[in-house]
Amino acid sequence: MTESTAPDADEVMTLLRRFAVETDRYVESSGTQHDLHRTDLNALAVILDANRAGEPLTPSRLGAALHLSSPATTALLDRLERAGHVRRTRSTVDRRRVDLEMTRAAGLVAGELFGPLGRSVGAAVERYGPEERALVARFLRDVIAATVAARQTPTPPS
Repeated sequence: MTESTAPDADEVMTLLRRFAVETDRYVESSGTQHDLHRTDLNALAVILDANRAGEPLTPSRLGAALHLSSPATTALLDRLERAGHVRRTRSTVDRRRVDLEMTRAAGLVAGELFGPLGRSVGAAVERYGPEERALVARFLRDVIAATVAARQTPTPPS
């Protein structure tokens, strides 16, 4: 692609917005098939990321990550625990603390839910060379950081 045919910032923003909408549609459709709400799926993603990073995740940290009140977080965890997706365990470091873990069953459901998306997007990503993927990854990191910054910036009153 030459400079003259490169998309401008508005087109890139439109494409990012369309990607976000299509991702939301996919998640909503897939979650419905497994009786999981969007908040359930977001919670599982937060728990999975923390577990993969080797960082203990407590109910209060999960609630903060999802912007949920303590009662809403408890209701969410009760629902996920009843469904067999999450296990609450006492910390081995501090017995007063409760840590959250995804169950093997939740991992299997996640594979069913996101396997088709992962394969499809993975195939699209593989069409690009290493340098292009590095640029895309850098771009996405920058966009994520900009989105987090915008979310943390107070909205002026109207």
